[in-house]
Amino acid sequence: MHISDFLDLTLLEQIMEDWSTATGMATIAVDNEGNYITKEIGFTDFCMKHTRGSVEGLRRCTKCDNTCTGTYFCHAGLMDFSIDIKVGDVFLGKIIGGQVLPCEPDEEKFRNIASELGINPDVYIEAVNKVPVKSEKSIRAAAKLLGDLVNLIVNFEYNKSSSSSLVTTLETEISQAADLIEEINEKSQALDKIESKQKILSLNASIEAARAGEFGRGFAVVATEFGKLAVNSGEINKSIKTSLKSLTTVIEDMENASKE
Repeated sequence: MHISDFLDLTLLEQIMEDWSTATGMATIAVDNEGNYITKEIGFTDFCMKHTRGSVEGLRRCTKCDNTCTGTYFCHAGLMDFSIDIKVGDVFLGKIIGGQVLPCEPDEEKFRNIASELGINPDVYIEAVNKVPVKSEKSIRAAAKLLGDLVNLIVNFEYNKSSSSSLVTTLETEISQAADLIEEINEKSQALDKIESKQKILSLNASIEAARAGEFGRGFAVVATEFGKLAVNSGEINKSIKTSLKSLTTVIEDMENASKE
């Protein structure tokens, strides 16, 4: 199952953009195969251009992406987050982001990191000074809020999609049931004609048996059995019609319920 099967990704992206604007934090979403399903939102050059732009920086960032969960400190000292998107126990992807500092940057520390990554320290310091600074408490709260909101919407859209599919299936089954009822009704009408003919045959047989007197006794037995068969057929046909009437009512109720 893929998240794009039931969720409008432009809606997801808009929610994440609004959240990023309100919090000053960066974010992006990936599916369960690691493919980006939204654009990069709110990221600065410090992470995307400089840190990930270096071979060693990309290696360290990739390791963080693959192993870290929740809200955490990345290898460069920024706070990031990785929150699973799930429907029930089914993993559908992640909301990742952050790229914020919990306090003003220690220039000496970031110069050392720049040297380790093979980046010009002055350029790196200029970039880190453009990274938003938030309290650790607000960063954790904002990340949790986004994760809760996205999962709430994803599960809502999934349930809505599942309900829609169920209604479509129900409507198909109702239509098929209605066709079957019509077919049974037609056969019931055919039984009416057979019952009528059986009664006529029984009556004619009785008349002929009476005319034949002693010689018509055997014929009279046949006439009696024809009469019983006609009665039984009538009772069965009556029962079928009663059941059909009840079934028709049930189908109509189901159809009305599916439209509500």
